[in-house]
Amino acid sequence: MTTARPRTVRLKDYRPPSHVVETVHLDIALDAHRTRVKSKLRIRPNYAADAPASHLDLDGTLFEVESLSLNGRPMTPGSWTKTETGITLTALPKGAFDFEAVTILDPESNKALQGLYRSKGVFCTQCEAEGFRRITYMLDRPDVLAVYTIRLEADVSQAPVLLANGNLIERGTLAKGRHYAIWHDPHPKPSYLFALVAGDLGSIASDFMTRSGRKVDLRIYVEHGKEPRAAWAMDALKRSMKWDETRFGREYDLEQFNIVAVSDFNMGAMENKGLNIFNDRLVLASAESATDAQFEAIESVIAHEYFHNWTGNRITCRDWFQLCLKEGLTVYRDQEFSSDERSKTVQRIADVRQLKALQFPEDAGPLAHPVRPDSYIEINNFYTATVYEKGAELVRMLHTLLGGQDFRRAMDLYFDRHDGTAATIEDFIACFAETSGRDLTQFARWYLQPGTPGLACTIAHDKARATLTLTLAQSAPVLPHPPKKAARPLTIPVRIGLVDPSGRDLPLQAADGTALSGDVLVLDQAAASFTFTGLKQRPVVSVLRGFSAPVNLTIDHSDADLEFLAVHDSDLFNRWQASQAFAMRSLLQIYGALKSGKRSGRGAALARSLKAALDDASLDAAYRAELLRLPSAPDLMREVAVDVDPAIAYRAHRTLARRVATALGPELEKLYRALRPTGPFSPDAKSAGRRALRNTILTLLSARGDPADKKRLVDQFDAATTMTDAAHALGLLAHEKPSLRARPLDQFRDRWQGDDLVIDIWFSAQAQSCRSTALADVKRLLAHPLFKITTPNKVRALINTFASANPVNFHRPDGAGYAFVAEQIVAIDGFNPQVASRLASTFRSWRTLEPVRRAAAQKTLEQLAGTGGLSRDVSEVLSKMTSA
Repeated sequence: MTTARPRTVRLKDYRPPSHVVETVHLDIALDAHRTRVKSKLRIRPNYAADAPASHLDLDGTLFEVESLSLNGRPMTPGSWTKTETGITLTALPKGAFDFEAVTILDPESNKALQGLYRSKGVFCTQCEAEGFRRITYMLDRPDVLAVYTIRLEADVSQAPVLLANGNLIERGTLAKGRHYAIWHDPHPKPSYLFALVAGDLGSIASDFMTRSGRKVDLRIYVEHGKEPRAAWAMDALKRSMKWDETRFGREYDLEQFNIVAVSDFNMGAMENKGLNIFNDRLVLASAESATDAQFEAIESVIAHEYFHNWTGNRITCRDWFQLCLKEGLTVYRDQEFSSDERSKTVQRIADVRQLKALQFPEDAGPLAHPVRPDSYIEINNFYTATVYEKGAELVRMLHTLLGGQDFRRAMDLYFDRHDGTAATIEDFIACFAETSGRDLTQFARWYLQPGTPGLACTIAHDKARATLTLTLAQSAPVLPHPPKKAARPLTIPVRIGLVDPSGRDLPLQAADGTALSGDVLVLDQAAASFTFTGLKQRPVVSVLRGFSAPVNLTIDHSDADLEFLAVHDSDLFNRWQASQAFAMRSLLQIYGALKSGKRSGRGAALARSLKAALDDASLDAAYRAELLRLPSAPDLMREVAVDVDPAIAYRAHRTLARRVATALGPELEKLYRALRPTGPFSPDAKSAGRRALRNTILTLLSARGDPADKKRLVDQFDAATTMTDAAHALGLLAHEKPSLRARPLDQFRDRWQGDDLVIDIWFSAQAQSCRSTALADVKRLLAHPLFKITTPNKVRALINTFASANPVNFHRPDGAGYAFVAEQIVAIDGFNPQVASRLASTFRSWRTLEPVRRAAAQKTLEQLAGTGGLSRDVSEVLSKMTSA
């Protein structure tokens, strides 16, 4: 921890490294408390740097140093100096040299879970972004790529499995019950991609034949007894490998690919070359223990980390400001994979829901930053929705603007040109400009300007001239801290359709009589008008189809227009979007009425359009489930944006849900019964869609609050044959009075108390409860034997869920919810700043609250910011949220 003002790192200050590391040899003798690391770095001057350097700064911290040597000779005190972040070598030989260091680590005591740590008897590493410097001295930056050879040694009884990056080239036994393994990775990589795992683990094995005929050994390592639950992850891995060959022409490049599932992990997973390390919640699944959402998440994240082999590993980022180059691009790739494996429309809806729920609030609050930031204090704070989700949207816009053929040609050029290098956003964009012949300078502003731009659309129909004029105008984002430079117009692709009264898409014919070659309008100035002819009747305009750009859209649609599109739009994404917009309009009116003490009767027209979805047999079940899912209370809070009362937002949501469920009751009940599960469980998209629709109906019906509806919840819990159905019923029962919820909660706990992953569902259900006792319940659960505050999954399940998914109780008017979360931030920051800073970010929208809650949140944040000894991770987040 530090109390000194942390240093700000700025993109403009980037300089190439003065030296490069050609090879890294690590000899690691593993021990729970005294792991000995002998490192040998082959270093030479970087002849491409601005000027030769007479000294070399190496990063290294939080370990004991046993010895240092240069070219085989012990280093004298005058040849190096200790610095705040590592050491400086001051007496460098000319040309290349070997630097050796022997360091001693205590993995067992490392509760930050960065660098080398030990959890449940398993040694594990997490080196992204700057964890390698906790192991030994290194030029720990992403633009220093070296070839690694790792020798691991351990007690065979404690760690029969020894894994590292690359290919296994040697293994053997040693005296005193020890053994060793040597791994070599021929592909140069930065230190953040180094990994090792050692422990007593079970595994499942398979293989994959690449398109060039090479056989790759595949293994997934898990805790003993959990091997069957890794089968789905293995299946997803093989499908990912095949998909990347087919879709992007990328073949795997090593003889082995290993995945390890560990229970204590700060992130979801890590793409270390040839040795992906996963939080076990994203590997382990079975019909009894995992929900459909978990199956889908495993499929997606397995693909994401595998796809990093090319977009992140073979081509890495020059500096951490280019993080979106690997993360945004790889998120786009995993979204496309999931889209091909499941429903394209449902996947796009899920992606946009995620974007609006996580990234739009980030863009609108004090934590807003460009997709490529220009400065940071702690890089761990920039693993954000803006870098990941918005970064993916920028890649998707390139595909929309250029078309599939030019997009693929640009990606091929990017892979060919930058393989084995550390690249920049400029390198990436240049490939698309070169293959398409288009100037993408203006498009690149998307990477540089923070905030979500506005897009206003006005429609004018001239019946006499049979024309329709569509005027698009973009506006700069509204930011709490305006940037120094005014926002400039962006390149915004707007996909549109003109829908006639029968629901048919009309051809797009420009006013000059030419037919447009596509359905994408490009807005590259502040405003522009587009006129279409041959339209005697006014069509309904479908704008931003497929959510073709990450913008806040306002359009002068009437209620009748939205209801029409919600039933007839041929673009299924926009049909869903129209339904959501129609529902949000109803929610806003109900919210306004409740806040002013009046009553709004909105809901009947929405129920009509939703009934059309229920009756449309051509729509698959997963899509109908999305149509029936009303915008949530947090969705409404984001839309209100000013002087938000979370309790009223929750009441408005419940009111609309109750009205819709009452209007559609008989149809919903009939369909719920028809969707009763039959046959064995399958995680396939069709089966999961049926369960999703049934559970969405269950949620709607429960809003009526009738005795039969409450009994239905209990009945589903008792009869559930899948975790999806049991967990969904449990989550709804958690809102009910003790006489209904106590038995199911107790039964679930007793059944699953031996399974850390499943019991997190139990914690989350109680953390989300709208009951007035929820805060007291969460406090009580902190002391539960099954809860462990040093385990990130437990923190996420209980504390983070309370703060991010319980708007009523986190935003209590008395500020008790804020005070509770602040206490946990301080406690967690003492051993795991990364998890603590993510918890602190749940306050990001505090300025949008009504005055009483806003004052309470501000007081809590200011007190928290004044706490001594906070990490730079938490301090950076708090400084942004409390600055004027």
